[in-house]
Amino acid sequence: MPVEVTWWGHATCTVVDSGVRVLTDPLFVGRLAHLRRRRGELPPPEAAVAEAVLVSHLHSDHLHLPSLARLSPGTLLVVPLGARRAVPGLRRLDGVRITEVGPGDEVAVGEVRVRAVPALHDGRRLPIGPRRSPALGYVIRGEARTYFAGDTGLFDEMAEAVGPVDVALLPVGGWGPFLGHGHLNPDRAARALAALAPRSAVPVHYGTYWPIGLDAVRPHEFHSPGDEFVRKAARLAPSVAVHRLGHGESVRPEVTR
Repeated sequence: MPVEVTWWGHATCTVVDSGVRVLTDPLFVGRLAHLRRRRGELPPPEAAVAEAVLVSHLHSDHLHLPSLARLSPGTLLVVPLGARRAVPGLRRLDGVRITEVGPGDEVAVGEVRVRAVPALHDGRRLPIGPRRSPALGYVIRGEARTYFAGDTGLFDEMAEAVGPVDVALLPVGGWGPFLGHGHLNPDRAARALAALAPRSAVPVHYGTYWPIGLDAVRPHEFHSPGDEFVRKAARLAPSVAVHRLGHGESVRPEVTR
């Protein structure tokens, strides 16, 4: 069965490999604090159905407790080390099995294995609490090796830390008019793609949420990162097939060379 990737918006994706559904950073709301969903319908209820859910870091647009509360009892929730202490609400999720991991740790989910890899990002639960928790990416290994980068900046050891992959789900933007330290913009994401050298890639983490009242402030930072990444990837990593998905769209990327 081919690997299938569905992008629901922001960093929320479903990866189906070897019959196992893996969901990343679920965010299923129209508004989160000062952010409003400006593009794409809210994901349907079936988007919350998964054998495993991967949370890359503790920021509330990636670890969103009301969205996690929609998970079915028995779902495996993989979170960074220290998450339960930093986010007490995790302990109140009904019937969800929680596993904390750090870089290099592996978790078996049916026929696939999930390996946590480093990310260059501030992984703390902001704006409260000094407790640190690592930001992570994950490699889902079954019939293919799919890298979900979470939120990360470009770092020299990225390709070595991640290892060989077939599909890369890379953030290319954000939710505000300026990207701070520890993020990939289209140019840095294309350079990461060239270093990782997967067979296929899907840009994520752009064009979904935007701060209320800032619609007219640098709107190109909201609308254009996907197309810009496609252009830059064609120049820096021409052998990689880049699939720019719409919200709710799926692709079965080519994974064999």
